[in-house]
Amino acid sequence: MSARTCIITGSGQGIGRAVALHFASRGYRVGLAERNEAAAHEVAAEIANAGGTALAIPMDVTDAASVNAGVARVTSAFGGVDILINNARWSGLAPTPVQDLADADWRQAMEVNVTGAFHCIRAVAPAMIEARWGRIINMSSATVRKPPSRPYVHYITSKAALIGLTRSLAQELGQHGITVNALLPGAVETGVARPNGLSDADREKNARATQAIPRVLRSGDLAGAAFFLASEDAGFITGQSLAVDGGFSFG
Repeated sequence: MSARTCIITGSGQGIGRAVALHFASRGYRVGLAERNEAAAHEVAAEIANAGGTALAIPMDVTDAASVNAGVARVTSAFGGVDILINNARWSGLAPTPVQDLADADWRQAMEVNVTGAFHCIRAVAPAMIEARWGRIINMSSATVRKPPSRPYVHYITSKAALIGLTRSLAQELGQHGITVNALLPGAVETGVARPNGLSDADREKNARATQAIPRVLRSGDLAGAAFFLASEDAGFITGQSLAVDGGFSFG
């Protein structure tokens, strides 16, 4: 069992929820950072009912003040933050050709997916540096390595920026005992509706056609990878981008 504390953004549903449940079941104290406060409270109750410890935190990652307040709440409740998992993302726009992409949609992808991660890292870094220990995990995407045929330039560009952020901060923070890595999920079944028009059958068909492991990635598949990167066993791994995509992008 662990006495460490982690903050997971976007943890009210999908990947974030699965990762939160995984960490909590192994003794971690979990800060559930979520814009949808009701969803965060539901996950917190689920964790508490299973004997774990969690705190629901209303947080908008695009708002630095909101992030700072959320990190302060977790620090006050649990004594610090050891692990940050930047999972919050925006991918709400349907496939859109670049010539039709609105400025507002481009900015939204960058604000949530990139600036949001920066806000969270900046907020937790001082305490991690003081403690000389920390784990930061950024949720990128396998589409950075192998873009799909449909036009998602806003989303893919924002997720590529996270890899640059990961590498830069791995170099900067390594001297303080902090590792920074990225996970690159493939097409994942999160249970959350997305505007891409694909049915469950379509996703299964695509998985069989494009992956070495012929099934759709599940949220729980990412939890083990995140748990490893957050562990002592991964203390000499930093600046890396680990694809969890069933072999979609290794070719």
